[in-house]
Amino acid sequence: MTAETLYCLADTTAVEALVDSWVAWPHTFSPVVYSLHLLNYQKKTLSSYVQNPELHLKSSANPKLLGGAFVNIPMAQQDAVKDLLARIDSEHSDDLKLAQDLIQVQNMLDSEAVGQSLEPYYAQLPDSLKGRVELLYDYHSHPIVRCIEPLFYHSSYYKPHLQALRLFAQTHDRARAYYMSTPRLPDASSFTWQKPFASPELDDLFKLDSTPQPLDTIRRLLGVSPDQDPLLLSLLSAREPAPVPAWQGPGIRLRYFGHACVLLETNGVAILIDPFIAVRPSWGGIERYSFQDLPPHIDYVLITHAHHDHFVFESLLRLRHKIGCLLVPKSTGLFYGDVSLVQMARALGFATVQEVDALDTVPIPNGAITAVPFLGEHNDLPFAKTGYLVRADHKQVLFAADSNCLDPHIYTNLCREHGEIDVVMLGMECVGAPLSWVYGPLLPKLPDYKQCQSRRSKGSDAVAALRLLQAVHCRHVYIYAIGREPWLQYFMALEPEEDDVYMQEINTLVQACLAQGLATARRLYGKDDIVISSD
Repeated sequence: MTAETLYCLADTTAVEALVDSWVAWPHTFSPVVYSLHLLNYQKKTLSSYVQNPELHLKSSANPKLLGGAFVNIPMAQQDAVKDLLARIDSEHSDDLKLAQDLIQVQNMLDSEAVGQSLEPYYAQLPDSLKGRVELLYDYHSHPIVRCIEPLFYHSSYYKPHLQALRLFAQTHDRARAYYMSTPRLPDASSFTWQKPFASPELDDLFKLDSTPQPLDTIRRLLGVSPDQDPLLLSLLSAREPAPVPAWQGPGIRLRYFGHACVLLETNGVAILIDPFIAVRPSWGGIERYSFQDLPPHIDYVLITHAHHDHFVFESLLRLRHKIGCLLVPKSTGLFYGDVSLVQMARALGFATVQEVDALDTVPIPNGAITAVPFLGEHNDLPFAKTGYLVRADHKQVLFAADSNCLDPHIYTNLCREHGEIDVVMLGMECVGAPLSWVYGPLLPKLPDYKQCQSRRSKGSDAVAALRLLQAVHCRHVYIYAIGREPWLQYFMALEPEEDDVYMQEINTLVQACLAQGLATARRLYGKDDIVISSD
């Protein structure tokens, strides 16, 4: 009797989380910001494509226009784009009305409320906002419409039935169209599984990264018939992955997975920061660690902030079954654009989520994880964000994320309480996008061009980074999270060059650090392993 063949997900199989054909990220998920993004970005972008598809395709092919609002869909699929646009008007009429109502109420209050009581305005609220918002003033009597975010998740504005996973074989690292401007339409080379993200069946699918199953079991899970086997088998492999044992060495091991994703292992504990895991393409590409290189259990996942390249749906959902606890920064709860990551994580099906504020500490064996505030990078808007200080085996590693060191006293105060820091990992995306790029669709009134250009989503340049490093007296610095790995292009819209401003600033910092006697100062790229001795 022949043993039944067992299958795992192939190394080349990529997954995109979709919300009604668009790549899922925080602005297309949390109900209020989703409605605004739908009205002010998705609908406008698709309408522009329908009017002039040739311009969109030409612009999508221009590397200098990466990240622009251009739909990269062949003209032969114009009708599918028109259908999607029509569906926005039909199936999302309530979302569009919510966005219009919120903008109208905010702008009305901005023009009428000058310090008098806001109580009479509750009677004027449209149905979309009634029972779901609070009207407030800041301390300068500027009115605020506070959306009570959990109430919108428990309403018709949250539509899990429109959530899906798209599975496809990654041919090469730059195969994907830009995530924000190009919806994912059905095609013969991909499989779309319509399933709410919180469904436990997603865990059954993603356990196939390490635990093989018979083909019939996989068919039943995905609800497909044998006539779809050619496509399904292209996503599977009969080769069982070798198990990855938890690292048991002395000290701390840092395993770099690209961008801001680092696996820290110490004393039998695995901690993963900002998971953005790449698959291995079927051809080309640089070396990398992938899902098959992670340990069987991850005790903590640390999220620094809600930008699309740090809170990555496709990686978080794929890892959910092996994550013990998800740590997320605390939001203000005042501004609808400052989305609650704890609410979002729960809606994604995470059972154990802990929200952390500045200096909150979570104990680990022979150490601790401490939340550290960071400034900058968010266009001067309120936003849930935190760095993390991990102490283990008498060593301290600071994951400073995309901090722009606007005030080094944050770090001198931190060291006064926690001691000097041995290793710093710091992003240096030092130019950043203008305010209008990501946040424009969410604002009731967009500042003028000059103001948008001034308010950029940027991290530290060499001067700011050196201020941070000097404040913590570190001996080792690693520059990460600058978006240069080729698999990030569809998310980061960068076309890196070796002499661009980012590299110039990084090289300036590295030279200054080595001149001042730091033991290590270098840029991470692709994959890396760093062992920090406990001596």
